[in-house]
Amino acid sequence: MSVLIDSPIWPGPRGWSFAHLVSDSSYAELHDFARTLGVPERAFDRDHYDVPEHLHTRALELGAEHVSGRELVARLRASGLRRPRRRDRGTAGRGGDGAVRGV
Repeated sequence: MSVLIDSPIWPGPRGWSFAHLVSDSSYAELHDFARTLGVPERAFDRDHYDVPEHLHTRALELGAEHVSGRELVARLRASGLRRPRRRDRGTAGRGGDGAVRGV
């Protein structure tokens, strides 16, 4: 059971960079961790949370494992928790809710 986080390299609102936070065991673990970290529910997108750069160090302090984006996706897929992007959303690169897309 691990909560994983990649580097905050994805551009987002307010000029911040964002990282992706996932669990390779359960959504319950992921939601609990995000709540403890202080990430709002609205930052959840399909199978991950978009975490602003200013919370990255705190996520590591709380026990998240830092991995590359490639490893994060591979482990998420291997866990069976990967939810593919829907193609019919009508907006390229974003789901219409302002969430960063990259995972």
